[in-house]
Amino acid sequence: MHPIMILLAVVIVYFVLLFTVSRWTGRHATNEVFYRAERKSPWYMVAFGMVGASISGVTFVSVPGMVILSQMTYLQTCMGFFLGYLVIAFVLLPLYYRLNLISIYAYLGQRMGRLSHKTGSAFFLISKMTGASVRFYVVCIILQRFVFEALGVPFAVTVVGLVLLIWLYTRRGGIKTLVWTDSLQTFCLFSALLLIIYKVMTDLGWSVGEAVDALKASELSRVFVFDDWLSKQNFWKQLLSGMFIAIVMTGLDQDMMQKNLTCKDLRSAQKDMCTYGVAFVPANLLFLSLGVLLVMLSQQQGLAVLASGDELLPAYVAHSGQMVMTLFVVGIMAASFSSADSALTSLTTIYCVDIMEQPASEHLRKRVHLLMCGVFVLFILLFKAVNSTSLIDAIYIIVGYTYGPLLGMFAFGLLTKREADDRLVPYIAIASPLLCYVIDYAVGSLTGYHFGYELLMMNGLLTFVSLWLTGCRRSSGARNTP
Repeated sequence: MHPIMILLAVVIVYFVLLFTVSRWTGRHATNEVFYRAERKSPWYMVAFGMVGASISGVTFVSVPGMVILSQMTYLQTCMGFFLGYLVIAFVLLPLYYRLNLISIYAYLGQRMGRLSHKTGSAFFLISKMTGASVRFYVVCIILQRFVFEALGVPFAVTVVGLVLLIWLYTRRGGIKTLVWTDSLQTFCLFSALLLIIYKVMTDLGWSVGEAVDALKASELSRVFVFDDWLSKQNFWKQLLSGMFIAIVMTGLDQDMMQKNLTCKDLRSAQKDMCTYGVAFVPANLLFLSLGVLLVMLSQQQGLAVLASGDELLPAYVAHSGQMVMTLFVVGIMAASFSSADSALTSLTTIYCVDIMEQPASEHLRKRVHLLMCGVFVLFILLFKAVNSTSLIDAIYIIVGYTYGPLLGMFAFGLLTKREADDRLVPYIAIASPLLCYVIDYAVGSLTGYHFGYELLMMNGLLTFVSLWLTGCRRSSGARNTP
């Protein structure tokens, strides 16, 4: 059989599995099933699926290549993630369960006011739609390159077809379907990753023990940086940044929290979050180890190590035969679809529950879900039309900025007893990222130093301080939501 037909067959079988799960979980589906899975999800399934959902197709391609410029120092950030997951488990989840929330941004409405609620929801919609579209665009490019281009399928048809498939298997069961499909996709993702690692070790002529010894001895396996306070890879910077990144991009992100809120009770959700947090470090260690092994293979074969880390794994795949290419395609699909499908489901949830304020309308929910898929396609095709890597990088930066106001708003609500001026919240949420950008630009121009992950903390702090300065003491008749 022709190699391309083998890949196409793998893609078809993969989606047949997803549709089988979708049909099983989508029976007699209602809005309660779509939004919260009737709060009957097994915590261990949620935890396992969350690991895969947090790893996008971009991560699958990019993380191995990180070792070229920054060794394994990314693990410092992953350690910070675990601290953040503890905060989520024992601070945010108790709050969400106590208030019985569908949308986590409803807390802002109860604590600070209607405009604050709408502002948090709007920031999530903009950030998630843009970020998810960019990530899925990169994956569409890869699948087009390895599968569909040889079949003469136009890129636009590839995008529409892939998004349509996501819509088909999520339109009924929603979050209940995703809890189970994410678990399936996590299994496929790590099965593909481990088999690729094994193939690279075979190419190197090493056993597992020899590969482990080589990884320990390699200078690319450096994890900790304590001696350079100006470095973006400094341990304390990455640890604290990782903690806040996890709090914001998981604990304050409807996409990630909606699955956790499907557990039957708080204790189950906490076990899910802690288990997920523990698993995140070894999961990323596997990706980074693959990167180090690929660099070693290039050196052994006398090949130049690519300057672009993003090309490290695809370059190996392109020259390693049918099996590796098939595993790579499976891994990319599993990583990308488990993040894109949950993003579209959460976007539908927030638009129906927070923006339209009609969570009970099943007809509206179905139309909005289709609308979100349509907007998703338009964003991806727009990125293709522009075809600018610098623009995509800029979009990622913008998306990173939009999480800062959410951090500041939630911190203000949880850590203070002051009342925010609800009318000013939208303006503060917009002004803080802009001011943060100006500060970063000014410091870079004067000193040459540019902020890294610290920007998130600075952005959140600016929002927090602005809310404090424009707020007032809570009166006895004010909102008493914790």
